Amino acid sequence: MADGWRVADSDPSEILLVNVSGQDKPGLMAMLTSTLARYQARVLDIGQAVIHEELNLGMLVQVAGGGDEGDVRRELLHAARQMGVNARFERVTPEGYRDWVANQGKSRYIVTLLANGISAEQLASVTRIIGQRGLNIDSVRRLSGRVPLDGVADAARASVEMSVRGPRSDQRELKEALFLAAGELTFDFSVQEDSVYRRNRRLVVFDMDSTLINAEVIDELAARHGVGAEVAGITRAAMHGELDFEESLRRRVRLLEGLPQRVLAEVAESVSVTEGTRRLVNSLRQLGYRTAIVSGGFDYVGRRLQKALGIDHVFANSLAIEDGRLTGAVTGEVIGAERKADILAGLCAREGISLEQAIAIGDGANDLPMLTAAGLGVAFHAKPAVRESAGHAISNFGLDSVLYLLGFSDREIAETQ
Repeated sequence: MADGWRVADSDPSEILLVNVSGQDKPGLMAMLTSTLARYQARVLDIGQAVIHEELNLGMLVQVAGGGDEGDVRRELLHAARQMGVNARFERVTPEGYRDWVANQGKSRYIVTLLANGISAEQLASVTRIIGQRGLNIDSVRRLSGRVPLDGVADAARASVEMSVRGPRSDQRELKEALFLAAGELTFDFSVQEDSVYRRNRRLVVFDMDSTLINAEVIDELAARHGVGAEVAGITRAAMHGELDFEESLRRRVRLLEGLPQRVLAEVAESVSVTEGTRRLVNSLRQLGYRTAIVSGGFDYVGRRLQKALGIDHVFANSLAIEDGRLTGAVTGEVIGAERKADILAGLCAREGISLEQAIAIGDGANDLPMLTAAGLGVAFHAKPAVRESAGHAISNFGLDSVLYLLGFSDREIAETQ
C-alpha cells in the first residue's frame, strides 16, 4: 500500500465521516462510491442499516494527499441530493482515528434478547445494564420476522441481537444483573463472548425428559404401575441432596418391577415433543450440525425419538426386561450428571471439535456439569437455580429459540425447513 494511505499527524490526507440518511433507493451506494472512486478515496469503515425503508449509511473515508476534501464533500452532497437523501460530514483527526483503531482490541460480546414482543421498557433495562458496565453497543440486528399489527400469536415472539464492545467484563456479574431484570420484565437473554467458536458450533447435545419431550417418563411409568407417590418421594429426597442421582434412579426403577413392557411402549408412544423441537432439529440437520440425546432417562424412549427426529446419537439408561416385564434393574453404567459431561467430551473428540464448539441443552441439576462444559449451555424451562448456573436460559418460548442464540434470523431458519 502506498505511503499516501498512512494516517499520521503530518499526513496531508483528510479523514471524513460521511453519514447519509433518507429513503433507500437502488443505486444509491453505487453513486456515492463512484464519486469517491474518482478521488481515489480509501474506505476505512462502512456500515448500513435500513428500517422500514429508511436508510442510515455511514462511511469513514480517507482522501489521499493531493485530493481536495472540499470538492469531495460538494460532489457527495450533489449526488445525495440527486437521490433525494441527506448527507452530512464530520472531520476525524489522526489521533481520533488511532483511538478508534485501538478499540478493536477490546472484548466483544453478543447479547441476545428474546421476548413476547420487545417493549421499550425491556430494551431500556437491558441497555442500561450494559452501559453501566462501560460497554458500548456497536450494532443491533433484528432476528425475528416483521410483526404485523394484528397481534398474531406466532408472530409476537421477537428477538434482537446486540454486538457489544468494551473492557473485559465480568460475564457472571453481567448475567446476574440481566437475570434479575428478566425475572421482573419477562424476557429471555443470552450473553456470549464473540469468539470464532461462537460462529462455528458443530454439535448439539440434548437432555430428553422435560427438554425434548413434555414428560418425565419414569413418573409416567410409576403412575401406571400404581407407585407414583413412592417414586415422587424418592425424587424429592434426591432433589434435597439426600440421595445422589444413581442411587435415586436405582431405587425408583426397583419400584417398577413387574411392569409389562407393553406399558413402556404405550408411554413411549404417548409422550409428545416440546414446542419448537422439530423445527430446531430440522434446521440443525440441514445446517450440518451433529446431534445427540444424552439422558438420565431410558434408551427405549430415546431410540424412538432418534428415529422420529433424525438424531445422530443416543446415550441413555437401559431397563432390564425379561419375559416381557421390567425386572426393576438398570443394565450397564448409570448415566448421571458427571457421566453426561464425560459423554459430551467424548462426542467432541469423536467429531474432532473442541468443547467450545458444542451446545448442551437441559432442564435439571443433573445437566449442569454438561451445560457448564459446553461452549454454550442452555437451561430450558428450568428451575431458577439451574437457569442462573447455566448462564443462558430459555424459559418463555419453544426449543427452536436456541437458533436465535446461534445468530440465525427467521428468514434464514425458514430456508432450512
